[in-house]
Amino acid sequence: MARPIWTGVLTFGLVTLPVGLYTATEDHTVHFHQLQRGTSDRIRNKRVNERTGKEVGGDRIVKGYEIDEGEYVVVEPEELEEISPGRSKVIDLAGFVDLCEVEPVYFDRTYYVGPRGKEYVKVYELMRAALDRADKAGIATLTMRGKEYLTALRAQPRVLVLHTLHWADEVRDPASVVPDLPERRTSSDSKELRTAEQLIDALTIEWNPDEYHDTYEERVLKLVAAKRKGEEVVGEAEPPEATNVIDLMEALSRSVEQSRSRGRKGGDGKGAAGKARTGAGKTRAAAKKEPAGKKKSAGRKGAAGRKESEDLASLSKAELQKRASAAGVAGRSKMTRDQLVKALAGQAA
Repeated sequence: MARPIWTGVLTFGLVTLPVGLYTATEDHTVHFHQLQRGTSDRIRNKRVNERTGKEVGGDRIVKGYEIDEGEYVVVEPEELEEISPGRSKVIDLAGFVDLCEVEPVYFDRTYYVGPRGKEYVKVYELMRAALDRADKAGIATLTMRGKEYLTALRAQPRVLVLHTLHWADEVRDPASVVPDLPERRTSSDSKELRTAEQLIDALTIEWNPDEYHDTYEERVLKLVAAKRKGEEVVGEAEPPEATNVIDLMEALSRSVEQSRSRGRKGGDGKGAAGKARTGAGKTRAAAKKEPAGKKKSAGRKGAAGRKESEDLASLSKAELQKRASAAGVAGRSKMTRDQLVKALAGQAA
């Protein structure tokens, strides 16, 4: 088992839970050493005085803040330690926000949060389940390794996860860094926009991270293996040319038809969501054709709808998402938990 990189307590109102943080991700990047060409000699980085050219030991190096060209204020390591955030061991949840309100650009690193002891599992699971059902994230600050972080605590099906967030002044204004941003929004009734939306709908899939992997890493390893055997290395194809604005509508329409054709070759031309939508459509059509004498009373329908809504309210958001996917609920990925319940209950009614 991995050891926690930080231990402390998580406070939730008057509830205090001892927890530990565990790194949630790992780096699989292929790493290379630097060598002098024609040899197997490693190239090492050294700290060198740029004026004398001599190497300087770490114990003789201090930090300097440049206030003018060539003019520095020297700061000793001990002085930085004295003013660094205290060794706080508390994650104090200051409040809760809807997850959809936190833009992805603010997320930095992710950690798993685990209980420190079996005696705290019940409290831990209670907090996880409550966050999951509320579909909210707890906002708190955390001091770790001499640095203060803004964090968001949220629930996954089995574990609490904590994301470190960028501070607001660390996130750039896109207009200040991205040239040629559009000055106006696309008209909502434009034919191109409607066709683009059709393409998105046709290409909508279920999120399964196991289906994706780092193909560049694989190509690097193949390159190394080929060079080791003295084999020829074949490069990748050039990227396609940019779409001309004049040909945009044609490209969108052909893309929609192409995606639908691929679906038909793979089966009936519809994914799970498409099948669910087709099934729902058939059910509604059959209901319209059903003789009046065989229709259920409005009272029984209302009671069934309320019962369905109550059953849905007991499910977690992950379970609701699965049902919404099977039922073909449009826009389900952006819905809150309550919106999912209403959408599914409406279909059941």
